[in-house]
Amino acid sequence: MLIEDVIIIGGGVCGCSLLYELSRYRIKTLLLEKENDVADGTSKANSAIVHAGYDPPPGTMMARYNVEGNTLMEQLCTDLDILYKKTGSLVVGFDETDRKNIEKLYVKGNKNAVPGLRIVEREELFRMEPALNRDIVCALYAPTAAIVAPWEFAIATAECAVKGGAKLEFNAEVTGIKKENGHFVVVTTKGEYRARFVVNAAGVNSDIVSGMAGEKFFTIQPKRGEYYILDTTEANLINMVVFPCPSKLGKGVLVAPTVHGNIIVGPDSTDCPRDATESTAAGLEYVAKNALRSVPSVNLRASIRNFSGVRADAGIEDFIVGESKRTPGFFNIAGIKSPGLSASPAIAKDVAGMLLDKGLDSTPNPDFVATRKVTRFKHLNDDEKKEAIKRNPLYGTIVCRCETVTEGEIVDALNRPLPPRSLDAVKRRCATGMGRCQGGFCGPRVMALIAKHANMSQIDIPLDKEGMYIVTGRTKGKRGL
Repeated sequence: MLIEDVIIIGGGVCGCSLLYELSRYRIKTLLLEKENDVADGTSKANSAIVHAGYDPPPGTMMARYNVEGNTLMEQLCTDLDILYKKTGSLVVGFDETDRKNIEKLYVKGNKNAVPGLRIVEREELFRMEPALNRDIVCALYAPTAAIVAPWEFAIATAECAVKGGAKLEFNAEVTGIKKENGHFVVVTTKGEYRARFVVNAAGVNSDIVSGMAGEKFFTIQPKRGEYYILDTTEANLINMVVFPCPSKLGKGVLVAPTVHGNIIVGPDSTDCPRDATESTAAGLEYVAKNALRSVPSVNLRASIRNFSGVRADAGIEDFIVGESKRTPGFFNIAGIKSPGLSASPAIAKDVAGMLLDKGLDSTPNPDFVATRKVTRFKHLNDDEKKEAIKRNPLYGTIVCRCETVTEGEIVDALNRPLPPRSLDAVKRRCATGMGRCQGGFCGPRVMALIAKHANMSQIDIPLDKEGMYIVTGRTKGKRGL
């Protein structure tokens, strides 16, 4: 009977970060993910901001993890070759009431040890961001804020962990947890798995998973946030992340650059079911109205995509992180709303320490993978492109014209430790389909490459999650796909 040291439930940024941290040691770790890829929930549908840390209440885990995670994230993105850019952020104010709130944020940020915070007045502010509304009177400037590709962060940490010996099981939805002979038995749709310790990082379903282990002290109220993604033609609109003053609904509707050269606008915040990722006219209207207040020249007609993400709100002003008092050996990483992405490396480091304190083997793993390198043809200079094509002629074939993604990059992704098995899984790794045509031209070619590499029919390749099929069969001819 195989008994793991640790089972992690949930393959978002927190679960994957913990898998990576534990792979530093001689620890047998298994991550269970209910979908067919990591980062297929909240981690792929958020604002993609690495927050500076001025907003969380001082003294909370949220505040500590945010500021520490901000620093760890930068180094991890360098080591694992993840798209990341330190842009800084602004919280803008329109009147004296806003100014007072900005001053409160400044005080909170200093208590949280956020470096470099300062309040910027009009003259300097408009030199920094000329597109801002001229009615703005001041702003809180946080130079350590950044932007990142959140799904790539989860993919990179999981890939390195698996390459270093950790295990990951997809399409394994947890349906029950029990204790048996001193260890946990985790029941899934793919069978039963056993471990000494279990870590619940199940996002919007974390209260359900916690309840399976007999821990029912919190309830998740999912919150939907809707967004616009603007074409790269709008890339020069702003340089930093622009927030309004926060409210009880959250940090407000932001306007920000993305690491892929777009502009992201959103989100709103509404209660919703756990899987309610549809976009609504009312939500998008709210987002548009509030974005235009901060940056009046936002061109929403340049939108190439709308999407929404669901956040896990436990109704308290802190994260839920640590060992269960009722069920020893069961750990929660729950209620991870914003700034969860920013905090995830620090949460993982802390929980890994908690597990080591419970007696897990702290011997360094000789196979630990500390670095990763990805070829992004679009980002190479002319000489580097020539060298890449010389090394591998597949880099000379452009598959996605909008984002200049080559066949070589897609084949690289298909050969990495967590090969993509859906159209969107390739998108998350290579940026195919992220441009103006949203995969209209490159989609069929990407499907053909997946089918060829995996020796499978295109009929069996989903858009994203299992069951989201694109092709159902041939309309002409007798040959199978």
